[in-house]
Amino acid sequence: MLLLLNIIFVVLFLLLSAFFSACETAMTAYSKPKMYTIAKEGNLKAKLILALQSEVGLVISAILTCATILNAMAVAVTTDLFSEILGDYAIILAPIITSLFIVLFAEVLPKMLTIANPESILLPSAYFIKVTYKTLRPLNMVIGFIAKQLLKIIQPASKNSKSEYEDSLEELKGAIALHKGENVEDTQKEKEMLQSVLDLGEVTVSNIMVHRKNVTMMCADEPISQLVERIMSCPFTRIPLWSQNRDNIVGVLHVKDLLKALKRKEEKEEISVLDIALAPRFIPENKNLLDQLQSFKTNHEHFALVVDEYGSFMGIVTLEDIIEEIVGNIEDEHDVVAQNGIRKQKDDSYIVDGSVNIRDLNREINTDFRSDIASTIAGFVINSVGIIPEIGQTFVLYGYKFEILKRQRVQITLIRISKLEEKVENE
Repeated sequence: MLLLLNIIFVVLFLLLSAFFSACETAMTAYSKPKMYTIAKEGNLKAKLILALQSEVGLVISAILTCATILNAMAVAVTTDLFSEILGDYAIILAPIITSLFIVLFAEVLPKMLTIANPESILLPSAYFIKVTYKTLRPLNMVIGFIAKQLLKIIQPASKNSKSEYEDSLEELKGAIALHKGENVEDTQKEKEMLQSVLDLGEVTVSNIMVHRKNVTMMCADEPISQLVERIMSCPFTRIPLWSQNRDNIVGVLHVKDLLKALKRKEEKEEISVLDIALAPRFIPENKNLLDQLQSFKTNHEHFALVVDEYGSFMGIVTLEDIIEEIVGNIEDEHDVVAQNGIRKQKDDSYIVDGSVNIRDLNREINTDFRSDIASTIAGFVINSVGIIPEIGQTFVLYGYKFEILKRQRVQITLIRISKLEEKVENE
């Protein structure tokens, strides 16, 4: 009878230990976004699990304490059980045999079963985990305090520890990187778009703006008849207006407003272009895209003028530019269809216009060129090598060879970019 009772106790201890092992794995392996979604649907157990997450260290400590006690009791009962059969050898053999059973049935097997679907274990056990945590909380606070003090001695806290926001952002980026779909190409596009959304707060308007030398502008002092002729051949609907000099932006003309004014007036000369122009909206070049997107939404605008710290006009940024940063290039029926400035050659090299944006180039040829100063590939080369290169000069940067093909005064206008061979890289 006693033998049977001991066997029952050992099996019970192992089962309970297996349950706690499964709970431990579930607490660390469950999907927070999935649990949040379940909780949002009104599931009280999911809300409880999310609440316990704030003290997950103490929760896991309580679970491990229970599992350890159960394992120790299983070893003790097994030793007593085997002592009648093996005699003095039971002290050595019982712990070894019991440890094998604990590792297999109370550790490895339950963890393997739980890792595939941790929510299936966690949700039904939510209240039990809470009771266990509350019961053992005083003991585990003492254990936790001692462990933290020892940890400070062994591994002092890093001054550059990441914030909760940074950790959450990295976790989200990792989830995006692991995303898989049926179609590889579509999945890659989805990943790029989601990644671009997360990067909006890190990218400034200076990185995507249209530089002033490429901006179509018109003089507000010209007769309205000349302005109308120029606007008719212009593909843009919003045009900056300057007066006296190109740095003095006095307004932004919307073509629709001009057409309405022309309809009201029989004589074009009676129209003052500044009367129908919108007030210019100036923004600093270091403003990030997320803030600017919110600003466009709040002010019901699509167009802003970028200035540097001295107030000098640097370029323009539009709502479409920010959207293209997420979804890629967008062309409507009135856009001038042109090459994007990146042309692949038969030898797998690329002929690139110097004005091409670095971020556009990275997306097009799958590179990772970075610059905190320059936004174009020409500026990237100049800032990387520290000189204004001559035609024919070549440079090796980030494992790629840059050959200067054309230059106009001090401006690089055409570059050949080719990836170095492995044997060249290792030399």
